[in-house]
Amino acid sequence: MTVSSNHLSSYSDDDHIENADEVLQRIFGIDGNGSSMGSDMVNLSERARKLDSLEFKKPAETRLIAVANQKGGVGKTTTAVNVASALAEHGLSVLLIDMDPQGNASTAMGVDHSEGVRSVYDVLEGRLSLNEVKSSSEHFSNLDVVPASIDLSGAEMELATLHERNNLLNSAMQALLADAPTQYDYVIVDCAPSLGLLVLNALCAVKEVLIPIQAEYYALEGLGQLLHTIGLVQRSFNPKLIVSTMLITMYDKRTLLSKEVFDEIQRHYEGIVLNTTIPRSVKISEAPSFGQSIITYDPRGAGSVAYGEAAYELNSRSEQVIQKLHRQEGNEE
Repeated sequence: MTVSSNHLSSYSDDDHIENADEVLQRIFGIDGNGSSMGSDMVNLSERARKLDSLEFKKPAETRLIAVANQKGGVGKTTTAVNVASALAEHGLSVLLIDMDPQGNASTAMGVDHSEGVRSVYDVLEGRLSLNEVKSSSEHFSNLDVVPASIDLSGAEMELATLHERNNLLNSAMQALLADAPTQYDYVIVDCAPSLGLLVLNALCAVKEVLIPIQAEYYALEGLGQLLHTIGLVQRSFNPKLIVSTMLITMYDKRTLLSKEVFDEIQRHYEGIVLNTTIPRSVKISEAPSFGQSIITYDPRGAGSVAYGEAAYELNSRSEQVIQKLHRQEGNEE
């Protein structure tokens, strides 16, 4: 068969194979003429590529952060797990402590937390140290997890009669930092959805609180109560504690409601609300059932990119937060 010169002339040495981003841009466009979904895909691809190039810096000292909200279903455990994983993915050393008797953070990290397994319960009871109960993440060598077993469910009543019952986790935390002060860049504590003794232990053991807030008006109702409780802890038990971060979760950019909630929270809590928002995502909900964070389960998806951006924003504020903590400590002396 003879191939005409016309066909041959349509190819040249300058022809180039498009990469995935170029294909998306060609098919969908980013000038407003393409589909909304297509534009979102291009935007997500660009965000993921930019995130890959960002440098996460080691904080000047270990940041101790409790992820807390007494309201359930706001993405508290999801935030603790995925922020910890995103920080670890970008080279920082992280310890994740599960202080929720449900053990959801342990499940999401693929760590055994069956009855009788060494857990944070043994630490609170004073039998073991944090170093003795922690497990290494199978996905990140620089991420350790202290699991919560079902034994923790009855701990509140057992601990109620102990001396210094509010400072049990704090004592273990101080021992950990004294043994290896530079071992971790971040210690993140996932709190139970309550305002009980376990949460009080967490708030007494950390210096910062990260509050995830669902992008719904009813989610704001309990925020005042949580901030009141944190204020009581500051005055009575831990004067070094600050609310350093708020993160809007389950954000739906298609609705005016989500934007209004975001704007209102930013207006009332200027300087501590992350600009990053976490979208509603089926993948985020699926990941724990596979014993993974969204960072490893769907690494280029919207949820993973959003949590990566949130972790970067959290990390980039380290110097500002640490200076604030030092000023607060100086005022107490």
